[in-house]
Amino acid sequence: MDNRVVVTGLGIVAPNGHGTAAYAQALRAGTSGIRFLPQLAEMKFACQVAGVPQGIDELSERYFTEEQLMAMNTGIKYAAIASIDAWRDAGLEVPPEDSDSVNWDTGAIIGTGVGGIDTIGERVVPLTDSGKVRRLGSTVVEQVMTSGVSAKVAGLLALGNQVTTNSSACSTGTEAIVEALYRLRRGDARRMLAGGAEGASPYVWSGFDAMRVLNRKSNDEPTRASRPMSATASGFVPGSGAGILILERLDSAVERGARIYAEVLGGHINCGGHRLGGSMTAPNPTGVQRCIRAAPQIKLIPLMVTSLLRLPTPMKSKTGPQHWGGMRKIFR
Repeated sequence: MDNRVVVTGLGIVAPNGHGTAAYAQALRAGTSGIRFLPQLAEMKFACQVAGVPQGIDELSERYFTEEQLMAMNTGIKYAAIASIDAWRDAGLEVPPEDSDSVNWDTGAIIGTGVGGIDTIGERVVPLTDSGKVRRLGSTVVEQVMTSGVSAKVAGLLALGNQVTTNSSACSTGTEAIVEALYRLRRGDARRMLAGGAEGASPYVWSGFDAMRVLNRKSNDEPTRASRPMSATASGFVPGSGAGILILERLDSAVERGARIYAEVLGGHINCGGHRLGGSMTAPNPTGVQRCIRAAPQIKLIPLMVTSLLRLPTPMKSKTGPQHWGGMRKIFR
C-alpha cells in the first residue's frame, strides 16, 4: 500500500513567537528571537546569547495541570504545547485526562538532541551527590529519558500507535517527519505527530561553548549573532523550542474534511560515513547528491520545489561551499 500523505496541523514554540500566526509575523518582520542571557555571563560562557521561548511558565499554566507540570522540564513543555497546538490546528479534540478512549490509529515521532540533560544537571547530579536521592521524586525518570518528549505527548493525546523519539543531531526533526511519512504510506497509521523539541539549559550548551563553536562576538548585538552562510559568521547560536506537524493519510483528511496545508511527496535519509571530505557535522557532496536523488517521487515536479534538505548550520563561513557543493550538480 502506498498512501498519499498530507500536512493537516502545525504547532510551533519558538524564541521569536508561540503559535503559527505570531511566528509567521515574526518571520515576515525579521524579528529575531536571540537575546542576551545574564545567566550565561554569570557562568562565564564565551557565548552569552541564545534563543529561548518567552513566557513559557505562564503559557504552560494555561495548557497543563499542576500535577502534569511536576513531570515536565523545558523540552517536554515545548513539545507538549506545540503538539497540542498542532492537534487543535488539525481540527482534532484533545481528549479528557480521565478518558479511557485510546486513539489506536495515531502515533508520534518527536525527536530531541540531548533529552533531559537540564533535569540531570539541575536536579539529578546535585541531589545524588549530596546524598538526597529520595528528594528526586517519582517523576524524574520520565524527565531525563530521551523519549520523555514523545511519551508525555502520547499521554496527553491518548495516542495508541507507534510513539517514539529519534535523535540525530541537526537532522532530528526532519528525520522524524520522514520516518512518520513512511509509516503512514505503509498504512500502519492514519495520522502521526512528527517534529522535534529541545530544552533550554546551559547544561545543553556548555559543551559547544567549550568547543569554541558558538558565536562569541555578538554578545552586545544578539540579533546579529545568527548569520548562517554569511562571510562574517563566527559560529552558531544555541537555541530551544519545538516544531510539530500533523501528518495524515490523504483519505483520512478528506474523509473528515480537514484543512490541508501541503502534500509530502517524499524524503530520504543517509549518512556520509565521515568520509570524502565530510565529518560528523558536515555531509560530503556525494552523500548530499545520493540523498536528494533517492527521495521517492522527486521526479514528479521540479526538483528545486520539492527538495527539503537538512544540513547542519555551518559554524564558519568556510564550510558553506562544502555543504552545498554536492547540490550544484543536481540543480544545474
